[in-house]
Amino acid sequence: MDAEPRVLTWSELPVDRPMPLIERRRVVGSHVMISRVELAPGFVVPTHRHHNEQMVCVLSGRAAFVLDEGTAQESRVTLASGQVLHLPPHVPHGCTALEPTVILDVFSPPSEKTGVDRA
Repeated sequence: MDAEPRVLTWSELPVDRPMPLIERRRVVGSHVMISRVELAPGFVVPTHRHHNEQMVCVLSGRAAFVLDEGTAQESRVTLASGQVLHLPPHVPHGCTALEPTVILDVFSPPSEKTGVDRA
């Protein structure tokens, strides 16, 4: 076993702000990472891709996603509270917050950098 079970509280975890208009708190395990992300209206993460599989769970608010931008498969979807977007590895995607939005992002495998982390 890699680690002992533990109980964490979102409000007690450190906040990082990798881009304007976003606040994020993360729990990183050995095989999965979960992030509680608060997006302010107007937040935009440009289209990007990563090797991680990602589940985007919208807890409140609304966010617009572009998928496969620039390809024949390009599509757009708006997610609202209670909806989940499954993103397989390497799928190009971007996001715009349409109103104050809270998302749980689940990544496997965990990664120090995601689409909102700019070098």
